[in-house]
Order: sequence, then structure tokens, then C-alpha cells
Amino acid sequence: MLITSTAFKEGAWIPEKYTARGEDISPALHLEGIPAGTKALMITLDDASHPLFPNYNHWIIWNIPVCSDIPESIPKGEAVAALSGAVQGMAYGRHCYKGPKPPFKAIHNYTFTVFALSDFMDLPAASVKKDVLKQAEGLILGKAALTGKFQSHRKS
Repeated sequence: MLITSTAFKEGAWIPEKYTARGEDISPALHLEGIPAGTKALMITLDDASHPLFPNYNHWIIWNIPVCSDIPESIPKGEAVAALSGAVQGMAYGRHCYKGPKPPFKAIHNYTFTVFALSDFMDLPAASVKKDVLKQAEGLILGKAALTGKFQSHRKS
């Protein structure tokens, strides 16, 4: 499976628009090679460079119906009607996307991971990444990652 975005390329700078220093909206994501048998998708966004909490979770959303294009600017809320009731859990963004916002002038790497699941998951929106991943064990048919970097006070 492959994940790309029109917002940024693998390893490139994430535009401020998609960060907590800008509009703080989720970027559009495109998927290719979704495994046969996939019924639902799950997305996580993690700060891979957090000095105190490695892979600090910024966003988790699951029960997204199978599609090759995830639109930009997923709305806030526990259930996302625009994605047929997909569930957004508890992360740095509580029931919403919360984009990069590293402190000071540190450069952080942020990883979007999309998981292809063989079934939908029955979990409350109060669930955190650890619990969602535990529930997803045995359902993961494939996954793909896209990493970008961001620095809060970077000059263009």
C-alpha cells in the first residue's frame, strides 16, 4: 500500500496551513494498492521526534469506509458524518486532527500512517491510540506511512 498527499512529498516540509501554527486542517491523502478484503481504514498522526514521548499521537481516526482519497480538512467531532460515521478518538487533538506544533525552533518529523483493516471496530470515541491498536491486532491487512517535517519558526 502507498500513501501520498498533494500537500507535501515524503520527507518534505509540511505546509503551515496543515499545522497548529496555520489553519490546522488535515491534508488530503491518496492511497494506492489497498489490500483485497479491506473493509475499513484507520489513520494515525504521530510526532516521531517528540523528546519526552516518542511517537506522540496527534490524531487517530478509524472506521473510515474504503476509499482511495481522504479529503482535506476532516471536521472535528467524535463521529465524522462526511466519512460515514468514522470515529475520531482521543489524542493531542481530542476528537479532531491536531497538526504539528513543535516548541521552540526544533525540527520534528510527523508520520501519517494509514492502516487497511479487514473489519470495522466497535470502540468508543474516548479510546486512545494504544487501545485502538490493540483492538486492530489481527485486522490489519496492510499499512503505509508518509512522513513530513515541520519547524515552528522556520523562515520560508
